[in-house]
Amino acid sequence: MPAPLTVLDTLGRPMRDLRVSVTDRCNFRCGYCMPREVYGPDHAFLPRAEILSYEEIERVVRASVALGVRKVRLTGGEPLVRRELETLIRMLASIEGIEDLTLTTNGTLLAQKAQALADAGLHRVTVSLDALDDETFMRMNDAGVPVATVLEGMAAAEAAGLGPIKLNAVIRRGMNEHAVLDLAERFRGTETTVRFIEYMDVGHTNGWRLDDVVPAGEILSRIDARWPLEPIDPDYRGEVAQRWRYRDGAGEIGVISSVTQPFCGDCTRARLSADGSIYTCLFATAGHDLRPLLRSGASDDAVTDCLRGIWTGRTDRYSELRTLDTVDLPKVEMSYIGG
Repeated sequence: MPAPLTVLDTLGRPMRDLRVSVTDRCNFRCGYCMPREVYGPDHAFLPRAEILSYEEIERVVRASVALGVRKVRLTGGEPLVRRELETLIRMLASIEGIEDLTLTTNGTLLAQKAQALADAGLHRVTVSLDALDDETFMRMNDAGVPVATVLEGMAAAEAAGLGPIKLNAVIRRGMNEHAVLDLAERFRGTETTVRFIEYMDVGHTNGWRLDDVVPAGEILSRIDARWPLEPIDPDYRGEVAQRWRYRDGAGEIGVISSVTQPFCGDCTRARLSADGSIYTCLFATAGHDLRPLLRSGASDDAVTDCLRGIWTGRTDRYSELRTLDTVDLPKVEMSYIGG
């Protein structure tokens, strides 16, 4: 495979990461993503005909790799609710140039599917878990799923070789601040890295308020007061989480601080929605629809050229420019383009 052409946006940022939403459906109703009052029994999810086929996804991923993408993450919704996902994973694993093929999941179906995912060629999983006590966790997932189900899925993933696992926890004021120390203590001394995420104003339905944000600095202070921390250099340009390790050698944690410490300047991520739109920012108000191109008989070169044009015209830096006015913009929902 020829070396990729480095494609830069208007701010000099390369395209290195592609996040692929394979479905807009989820079996959780977390308030910060898919609140039940919006995504109730009458909610109209995408019709099957509008969702990209695995072959169409593979074409977009292959074109992205030709432009420099090296990390591909499958997201949703909850990606494991899409049937035969291992078929897509097998297709993507065969693309030369992908160095990291991963999946973000709420963990509820991992116990049943981890081995098949690993056998298909998946490298790692990231699991979402916002608290370790059932009362808090079930209040947040609003689906009656206990913590034990997620922990069982994580154990199955580790046994299948899908580790080390990264664990994402969204921390929301008045909801689960106590989970910070609980999670840190539970996974200290293990290979699992907990990443604490500031509650973000993604989408337009989660009722986000700045007062609900627990700043990364506060999270770090709480942990450091109990188990002293020291910073670690990022592994690569564009790494989302700031890394910290325990001074006693018991592993590391991460914080993702899009609200209080924006990292737009190093953002290398594009997102493909389940129905075929490319978004160049998590907080975008609009995307670029690739589905007509993919279904018109266009060549692979045409798809690559389209992606190149989208990325080279990219100007996004929402988190650096966030104001009370931009918070109220009708942004695309997280369940639609993944995290």
